Amino acid sequence: MKVQLLSGTLVISAAPRRLDTHPTAKDNLMANLNTLSGTYTLDPSHTQIGFIARHAMVTKVRGGFTEFEGTASTGENLKDAKISITIKADSVDTRSEDRDNHIRGGDFFDVENYPEITFESTDVTASGETLSVTGDLTIKGTSKPVTIDFDLVGVAVDPYNNERVGLEGSVVVNRKDWNIDFDVPLKTGGLLVSEKITLEFEISAIKNA
Repeated sequence: MKVQLLSGTLVISAAPRRLDTHPTAKDNLMANLNTLSGTYTLDPSHTQIGFIARHAMVTKVRGGFTEFEGTASTGENLKDAKISITIKADSVDTRSEDRDNHIRGGDFFDVENYPEITFESTDVTASGETLSVTGDLTIKGTSKPVTIDFDLVGVAVDPYNNERVGLEGSVVVNRKDWNIDFDVPLKTGGLLVSEKITLEFEISAIKNA
């Protein structure tokens, strides 16, 4: 700011405002999203793959899987991007042994006949701040296409010099599309276990050396 006295008149003028040329957090995220390249492996100890179901129409039950593996590969600008995940179905964990054993049985995952749940991407695109991953989700031998929208949380190098990528996403599916038909109707209407299930993903992936 500059103050002058001209011909008895006080004149106050402001210096031209500088434009901030530093990239914003949003710019950094998008730059990282478009420049990622290489092959990445899921870090199971820092990754959560889970689900949410309604119980008795009044509350939510949360569960997840403790054994899984996955890889992702991409060129710059997501060229030829591919994502593959394999989950051990019998590793389901809802904090209730009786419930977990029921889910492992024929009413739900039927792990004796279908020990794995898999996802194989068919298309990976970026729009705005969102990474959209479309692929085939296979449960109980049935494959159906789903699209999962992920937010890129960040890219960092950890103290062990590992480049890490963090992603969070979710999608709502109907369990009956995969022949999980367990139904117990309630006297007040609805079902004991909701048909709609939310799948949740909190991903930490390490770039391969």
